[in-house]
Amino acid sequence: MQYLHYTLPNGLRIIHMPSDSTVSYCGFAVNVGARDERSDEEGIAHFVEHMIFKGTAKRHSWHILNRMEKVGGELNAYTSKEETFIYSVFLNEQFERATELLCDLVQNSRFPDNEIEKEVDVIIDEINSYRDNPPELIYDEFENMLFHDHALGHNILGSEESLETFRSESGVGFIRRWYRPENMIFFSTGNIRFEKIIRILEKLFTVSSGAWSGHERTAPGIYVPAHQKVDKDTHQGHVIIGNRAFDMFDRRRTGLALLNNILGGPGMNSRLNISLREKRGYVYNVESVYTPYTDTGIFSVYFGSDPKKIDRCVDLIHKEFKILRDKALSSSQLEAAKRQIKGQIGVSSDNRESLTMGMAKSFLQYNRFDSLEEAYARIDALSASELLETANLIFDESKLSSLIYV
Repeated sequence: MQYLHYTLPNGLRIIHMPSDSTVSYCGFAVNVGARDERSDEEGIAHFVEHMIFKGTAKRHSWHILNRMEKVGGELNAYTSKEETFIYSVFLNEQFERATELLCDLVQNSRFPDNEIEKEVDVIIDEINSYRDNPPELIYDEFENMLFHDHALGHNILGSEESLETFRSESGVGFIRRWYRPENMIFFSTGNIRFEKIIRILEKLFTVSSGAWSGHERTAPGIYVPAHQKVDKDTHQGHVIIGNRAFDMFDRRRTGLALLNNILGGPGMNSRLNISLREKRGYVYNVESVYTPYTDTGIFSVYFGSDPKKIDRCVDLIHKEFKILRDKALSSSQLEAAKRQIKGQIGVSSDNRESLTMGMAKSFLQYNRFDSLEEAYARIDALSASELLETANLIFDESKLSSLIYV
């Protein structure tokens, strides 16, 4: 997990992890997402991510889509609340081909008018698919509850009304405002010499740095817990319970990540899975999620069940919260929890796409990427008393919000 990094004179940071694999990944990570949109442009970060593949000064959409596909590679992108990724996976010998295409996309996209209407229709279909999918929709609406009237609460996809106002100049303006070398990194993994990567980017990425005020993100206001029950006329009930949590720079985030893993992480032995599914058969799926942002975070528990069993499930969840608040983990429980999450991190690091994306996101926010040993050391340093304090802060019933679809 050793990596190399370099900053071009224009401010673009480059990070590369050498690998013996015949397959490479590379792309741009941009420090902009849905929370950075102005009030009159909700959904534009995601719209730009879609439209960036629809034409540049020298390529039509068909040429863009075929550029990597015809050599067996892939081109992809995603948008979150705080970042946008545009990247490719390909055989090592196609590195310069992929990098030239990616540089063209982030520097020269033109947002042709004839493509906008089609892509707006595509995104509206995406919005409607979410509306038809309660387990996905409930997360968006819950974030809107926790961050009411704040950009973090906005749906990444935007709305039909906002999308229909976007024009070519909307996308071009957003690119010029945010896709700047100081606000981006280029990341790669593969069997390619780092000197070659630098030389290629010096030639291809020519955007100049300039006067830029940087990010002016406004932190969410005071949090007031809320509780809503919404009639969705669905066969299954859907419930989410949660709280605001630590931001990505808070030292307590590691402890909360461990507690989240114990409570409702991906392991089938999570306490909520054992209690709600294995012992009682109340749910097919129950999970907890901790998502840190730059100045806040979210912790939540989600489950779907027969509406008649919702109250029993909620009571069991609060029972597990209370256990973690009232009693510190024993030394054997703590060591087992640490061993499990370290194993999960190690296994995840063997997935090269997951490793590459994690490296890029870490470098984008922290300007570093920790080794497995450093990650393990932070976990090993956690104490039972520290976790007990975190549990009492985050799992406090008086601070929890809830959203129920029935």
